[in-house]
Amino acid sequence: MSGFIAGGTPTQSFPVTNDGFWPDIDGAVLRASIRLDGSITDARLEVATVNALIEINAELQALKALHSTDGHRTLAAVPAPHIQGESQWVWQYKRAVYCTVGAELAERYRSYDSTGDGHKKADELTPSVDEFRRDARFAIRNLLGTPHSTIELI
Repeated sequence: MSGFIAGGTPTQSFPVTNDGFWPDIDGAVLRASIRLDGSITDARLEVATVNALIEINAELQALKALHSTDGHRTLAAVPAPHIQGESQWVWQYKRAVYCTVGAELAERYRSYDSTGDGHKKADELTPSVDEFRRDARFAIRNLLGTPHSTIELI
């Protein structure tokens, strides 16, 4: 009988490099932050992370231009309070990325396990998808300095 047990959680660090202004993302930290197990491969995590970086960087393009014009070469250089030794802006950016990745992976959970249990787990994750998207949106709005809600009178 073999002592091999599959399905562990990878813990080896792997960086996903960004454009220089926005911070790089450590795939292992992302995995731990959104509680992904070994059923999501590093390759799949990398694809979802790169997609999130592309989407979020495009959405924050004007903010990057503003800070670059002010002489800030990186988001970490933009003046802000520090929490755990890191700029609050960097924390917000990472939260936006982590939550966007979490939403994409949760939406595609059925493709990893198409059994009845897989569908049940995917159905249970549906609120998590909405929560991930909401949290990503809040983080992006915090970076942009805009309110979390937009309300209009009709």
